[in-house]
Amino acid sequence: MRSFLLPILLAIAAFSFGLGLTLPLVSLDKLLFFTETPSLRTIIAGLWEQDERILALVILAFSVLLPATKILLLHVAVYRGKRSRSLAVLSVVSKWSMMDVLLVALVIFSAKTSGLATASAMPGIWFYGAATLASVIASVMVRK
Repeated sequence: MRSFLLPILLAIAAFSFGLGLTLPLVSLDKLLFFTETPSLRTIIAGLWEQDERILALVILAFSVLLPATKILLLHVAVYRGKRSRSLAVLSVVSKWSMMDVLLVALVIFSAKTSGLATASAMPGIWFYGAATLASVIASVMVRK
């Protein structure tokens, strides 16, 4: 069962992560006429353009690069075997890939928008969450 479930979880994690980066995360409706639907990619670019470069780099590192590295290392650990060095690196990377940095970025980004706004979740946040959950379950299964 485990040998069947693990590749499926890895595929879900990789696919969902890609969609989580590119699909809109939140819908911000302002003054009944204007709607913004930023993706994680556009949030990072927007922070960079607004001279919030340190925050953009932190979000890029902890919400994009480290989770992508974690998913890649999970693939290596599964397909090369448990004795590979990727398990040691995976345990270090897993501690640093954090979804809460993404949530802080969303709050900051929405606070910087002008006018009265209402926010609602979009598919990107659900795919990003699914990628996080699938990679956590897969990493637990790999370590056992």
